[in-house]
Amino acid sequence: MIEASMWLSEKEASEVLRVDEKSLEVMRERGYLKPGFHWRSSNDPNQLPWKPKVFYFIRGCKEVIEYWQNNDESCAQRAA
Repeated sequence: MIEASMWLSEKEASEVLRVDEKSLEVMRERGYLKPGFHWRSSNDPNQLPWKPKVFYFIRGCKEVIEYWQNNDESCAQRAA
C-alpha cells in the first residue's frame, strides 16, 4: 500500500488520487496546489529547464482535492 506521506510521480499520483494528470497540472497552474508543499519539480539536470518531471505530495494533494470535491461540485469542470 502507498503511504499518504510519499512523493509520487505525476502518473502514480493521478492513479492514487483518482484524478487525471491534466487535472493535476491545471490545479498546479491555478495555484490550488502549491509548489514545495503539494508538488515539486525534479532536479534532474537532464530535464531542466524544459518541462521537468513533477512529483506530488500525496497527503497534501488529497486534502486539497477532497476540499474542492466537497465544497464545489464544479471542481471537476474547473480542472478540465
